[in-house]
Amino acid sequence: MLAIGFDEPGGPEVLRPVELPEPHAGPGEVRIRVEAAAVNPSDTVTRSGRVHDRYRDIAPPYIPGWDAAGVIDEADPETGWRVGDRVVAVTRPVLEGGGAYAERIVVPGDSVARLPEGADMVAAATLPMNGLTAFIALEALAPKPGQTIAVTGAAGAVGGYVVQLAKHLGLTVIADAAPADGELVADLGADTVVPRGTDVAQRIREHAPAGVDAVVDGALLGGAVLPAVRDNGAYVALRPPVLTGGVESERGIGVHYVMVTDHVRDAAKLTELSRLAAEGVLTLRVARTFPAERAAEAHRLLEAGGVRGRLVLRF
Repeated sequence: MLAIGFDEPGGPEVLRPVELPEPHAGPGEVRIRVEAAAVNPSDTVTRSGRVHDRYRDIAPPYIPGWDAAGVIDEADPETGWRVGDRVVAVTRPVLEGGGAYAERIVVPGDSVARLPEGADMVAAATLPMNGLTAFIALEALAPKPGQTIAVTGAAGAVGGYVVQLAKHLGLTVIADAAPADGELVADLGADTVVPRGTDVAQRIREHAPAGVDAVVDGALLGGAVLPAVRDNGAYVALRPPVLTGGVESERGIGVHYVMVTDHVRDAAKLTELSRLAAEGVLTLRVARTFPAERAAEAHRLLEAGGVRGRLVLRF
């Protein structure tokens, strides 16, 4: 079967089509014939070698990709899934058999949810990993209706989901955006949009003088955005300290790190995200599609910046 992988970490050019044996579903597993796989910033991190120690002992080729949408063509009946079910799935890239950049993938049955009603495969592929990240970020805050949060990187795929989920939970949202993205972020539901940049904490404080209850830091601004948070509030980083250097707490602010790898087998969250997408609470945003063989081009475009929505590979 066709997959897209790499033998040694490096730039986008290391990605290449590879032929792999077809995997088969074992106990508790399903096999999915992949039609679409989203391209995430985390995929570029995997490919670049920044986390090479995590998979150094695995034999190449290494297959990236967190998100897949497709049709189940093998299933352990105990999973409750059946051949022909149209689904989305989240994987653990490279590890446990490889990621979503492949014509067929095998995943645990509880890493799968039904395709959001009314969504096509390409759009649905943008949901699992990014939606889970946003869901977990807000869950870490245990927010109460009426509280105020700030979201940096709000125009991005994860940031946009955070804004929409926060509004669904009854929160007031202050979000940052570049001038070209202000209307987009407002349309996603942000109550107030402030200019992004190094002084974003000051801009947020202009609208929340006592400080916001929490910040979800999609832009990875780190300590620069902590002044926007009230004493004893909360800060959520969307990447672990090994990739960001970490954030030192101050004024009693709780610091949380989202580890989506701990939730790839959370069927309840995936199912809820699918439902919210079907109901229009979450907007599935596709920036552009590529044939899978052009994955290197998609990685180059993503790393150049400015992509709004997700790039998606088609198989």
